[in-house]
Amino acid sequence: MKLSICHLGPTPYGEGLDIQERLVAARAAGETGDWLLFPDHPPVLTVGRGGSDGSLIADAAALAARGIERFEVTRGGDVTWHGPGQLVGYPIVDLSGHGRDLHRYLRGLEDVVIATLAAWDIAAERSAGRTGVWVGERKIASIGIAVRRWVGYHGFALNVAPDLSDFDLIHPCGLRGVRMTSMLELLGPSTPDLSDVRRRSALELAQRFGYQDSEWRSASEVRAFTRHVSAA
Repeated sequence: MKLSICHLGPTPYGEGLDIQERLVAARAAGETGDWLLFPDHPPVLTVGRGGSDGSLIADAAALAARGIERFEVTRGGDVTWHGPGQLVGYPIVDLSGHGRDLHRYLRGLEDVVIATLAAWDIAAERSAGRTGVWVGERKIASIGIAVRRWVGYHGFALNVAPDLSDFDLIHPCGLRGVRMTSMLELLGPSTPDLSDVRRRSALELAQRFGYQDSEWRSASEVRAFTRHVSAA
C-alpha cells in the first residue's frame, strides 16, 4: 500500500477543495491511490455540517476587513480557521482498507498529530468527548473529515506558528471558552520550521496507517492530474 504526498504550496481554499474532490472521485474509481495533501491556505473560515451561526463572533464586514473568506463544507464539526503558520493536512484515503470505521479513523488522525508533537517534546492528548488534540485545556489541532463512497477527505489542522488572534473571530469548533494554542506559544524560539513539521506528520501518518511505501509528488503534477478528473 503506497501513499503519495504533496505540498501544494499557496492554495486558495476553493482550489484546495476542488483538488480534494477530484482526487476523491479518482480514488473511488480506482484511478489513483491514497494521498496526503498539504496546502498553504490564506486566512479562511470553514463551517462544517455541525456549524451554527452562534459559533461565528465576527460579522461579514469584519471578516472582509481582514481579508478572510468563509466556506460551508461537508466535513463534520463546526467552524474553524485556516491560515498562514498552520499545518493543514488532507488525507485522501480509501477507508475500505481501514475497516470502514470512521471513529477509528478519526482517532488515528489524532494519533498522528499527537506523535508529531511528541517529536518536539510537546505532551499532547485527546480530550474526552471533544474531537481534536489538546495540550492541557488548550486546543492545538482541529480534526474534521468527510466521506464519499468510503473515501475520506478533509483532515487535520495543527497550529505551528499562526496568528492566534484570528481565532478570536469564532468559537473554535463551536466550543465556548476554548483557548487555542500553538507550537510557537509552547516552544518559543525552539519552534521548528513548518516544513519540518510537515515532513514529520507525513512520516507519522504513513506509519500509523500502515503504508509500506510513500512518495513525495510535485504540486504541478497533482494539479495537472486533477484537471482531467471530474469531481462528480
